Amino acid sequence: MSNYHVQAAEKPQALTSQAIKSQRQHPVQGISRRRLLRVSLGGGIALWLTEVTAGTIHFLWPNFAGGFGGVIEIGTLDDIKAQNSSLPIAEGFPAYYQPARAYIALIDPSRQEFVPGEDETGDGTALNVRALYQRCPHLGCKPNPCLRNFWLECPCHGSRYDRLGIKAAGAQYGPAPRGMDRFAVSVDAEGVLTLDTSKITLGPLPIAVGQPGIIPPKSPVGCI
Repeated sequence: MSNYHVQAAEKPQALTSQAIKSQRQHPVQGISRRRLLRVSLGGGIALWLTEVTAGTIHFLWPNFAGGFGGVIEIGTLDDIKAQNSSLPIAEGFPAYYQPARAYIALIDPSRQEFVPGEDETGDGTALNVRALYQRCPHLGCKPNPCLRNFWLECPCHGSRYDRLGIKAAGAQYGPAPRGMDRFAVSVDAEGVLTLDTSKITLGPLPIAVGQPGIIPPKSPVGCI
């Protein structure tokens, strides 16, 4: 039986006061768990605040820049006719203005003018002009005006509206629950039309064809 005994080359020794002081003055390099948690939490909050700020700016920017969601100047009736020279705007056919996402139509084509004034309800009768939101009240598709009958027809589910956005009642005229929504409008003394696309009035309830309040189609055959 061997008499050899294994002993540690160096026995652990307690840190001297000088060693403890040195470690306090020169901490271990790297990041501690507590600091890692603080940095991660701070970074997450900063990212969230950035996203909220960016979303707010994106929402409000159209109002600052004059885009959709704010006030948009369209121009005079002559301007609209010139921009849509191939379309019968003078007869009441709706003109499309993409920046406003709106259709614009004369209410009474026998009066070839916009009348100065303001209408926040979007009806526009007193101003002789109506601006319709391009969105179909059913599921949001974009109705298109048809040259055959002067009506607006939704290609998605067949909802049909007269040229001023009144929904035709009846299952054969599509499932939309109401007429097309309207923007607030104003006309200045020079006849310049302006839309406030931040102010939308819901369209009226459907009206049966042949009843007062809906303009009959020019043709029994439409575009869809």
